[in-house]
Amino acid sequence: MKVAASVLLPVLLAGGASDAYPQARSFALESASGLDLRNVLAEPAEHRGKKAVRVVEVPGTRAETIAIVPDSAFGDGTIELELAGQVLAGAPATSRGFVGVAFRVDPKSLAYGCFYLRPENGRADDQLRRNHSVQYISHPDFTWHRLREEQPGVYESYVDLEPGAWTRVRIVVKGGEARLFVHGAEQPTLVVTDLKQPPTRGQVALWIGQGTEAFFRNLTITPAR
Repeated sequence: MKVAASVLLPVLLAGGASDAYPQARSFALESASGLDLRNVLAEPAEHRGKKAVRVVEVPGTRAETIAIVPDSAFGDGTIELELAGQVLAGAPATSRGFVGVAFRVDPKSLAYGCFYLRPENGRADDQLRRNHSVQYISHPDFTWHRLREEQPGVYESYVDLEPGAWTRVRIVVKGGEARLFVHGAEQPTLVVTDLKQPPTRGQVALWIGQGTEAFFRNLTITPAR
């Protein structure tokens, strides 16, 4: 499902006269207009006092649940935004408020890399659940389950999270490596040195998992120079 692209347009961030392309692009994400919706519903909303776009899955879907941001071509560089995730009422017991960002998305095959958060795990009493607070995946082949089975603990880590709370994330991608930074920390929460998707260019997308109500705002994409 695709909606009109009249509102969600990128804003090029100002730079000095000597600055050359590529430039950073900023998306307020206060409207769903322009988002390429894949098995999700999106609408403007206010969450904890901030304007955002609300994203939930289409009821009963078993396919990919992402909202591709228009004009967001990205290869190497930095992705920054604020997001919040919480479990929907009536969701399966295994839901954790899954919310994240997909990068280098191929809109046709829906191949992509992704970092996502599990907010319900951040302050769990079970230490093992805490260790599963953030996750890297690469679809369609490298699901969280496969990565956990083949290399336990390598593609997920702990960070303090609160369900429904606004959380700032920054993703830095270079070639076959990527780093996830959370809460403005100087050191990464999760380091992946062997991205499963070959280095390529693709789109950036808002990503959610099963049983999640997610909110996104203030997306900035800065290509590597």
